[in-house]
Amino acid sequence: MRCHIVPPHMLERIAHDADDPAIRARARRTLALSSLQATERRTLPATAPSPSEDFVPNRTICDAQNREELPGRTVRAEGAAATGDKVVDQAYDWLGATFDYFEAAHRRNSIDGAGLRMISTVHYGDKYDNAFWNGQQMVYGDGDGVVFTSFTGPLDITGHELTHGVTQYTANLEYYGQSGALNESLSDVFGSLIKQWHHKHTADQADWLIGQGLLARGINGKALRSMKEPGTAYDDPQLGKDPQPGHMDDYVETYRDNGGVHINSGIPNRAFYLAATEIGGNAWEKAGRIWYDTLTGGTLATDVDFAKFAAATVQSATRLYGAAAAETKAVNKAWTGVGVQMVANG
Repeated sequence: MRCHIVPPHMLERIAHDADDPAIRARARRTLALSSLQATERRTLPATAPSPSEDFVPNRTICDAQNREELPGRTVRAEGAAATGDKVVDQAYDWLGATFDYFEAAHRRNSIDGAGLRMISTVHYGDKYDNAFWNGQQMVYGDGDGVVFTSFTGPLDITGHELTHGVTQYTANLEYYGQSGALNESLSDVFGSLIKQWHHKHTADQADWLIGQGLLARGINGKALRSMKEPGTAYDDPQLGKDPQPGHMDDYVETYRDNGGVHINSGIPNRAFYLAATEIGGNAWEKAGRIWYDTLTGGTLATDVDFAKFAAATVQSATRLYGAAAAETKAVNKAWTGVGVQMVANG
């Protein structure tokens, strides 16, 4: 499974409407690479790895040197000093921040729960306009500098992509339709939580933006997505208008983008935002715990839809806090607020 942070509808708009022919060509190349990468499939372990209590990160940063070959030349290993290449050192630091979050908040040891080596490749391609998890490692483009800045910049991009790995090793949600939108939403949820945890922001203090700082100067937008207000992240002639809905009344039926996985993820994203802000405090402590328990609890079907996932989060909240608890009521209220009618998972 290859999961990219910049959705195809954004790249398609750039390829068609960007002012600079070079930027249009670069967007087309990024789309072509993304399509090629999506055809590749990684073989998952037949059984989950044995959990480990040795919580020590094992990071490796590689440099593709602007080629499209992975993993590239190793330029920084675990424990090595900073290299002076900002992109290399950001990738190293953000792997560490993501590792530390999952350990501190959920007692999870790396992506697979058993101390998996964390590998990132930077300087991938010629100003490649994306970042992705390929089933084994992180890959970052440098961005074109006109629409997108460096993809190692925002911490939540790294957190988002590595969470695809966590999902891969747990619920392994199918990357199509509503289960695919949930796959994307879970990565946004934990990408945001990693950023909130790193900056010590409460739910009320958080910006609830995904990829804030990625859009280059002159682009009319604040991020790739807004969990608080889906559909408001950008509105720019070169990017178009953010198409994400925040309610089931506006659910987008489409065959593109694997059935709209990057578009309809706005609905469960807003549900999490509503639950987290209703509960209050540090979002990773209760709302995040409920979502993590749901993701890793072993009860989700790989093709779970919004309604069954919503019911599973209520079941997790009930198990953790009780049926009459404020936390459980907040989760129920959140899903009602986005128009998802719950049905039992199974």
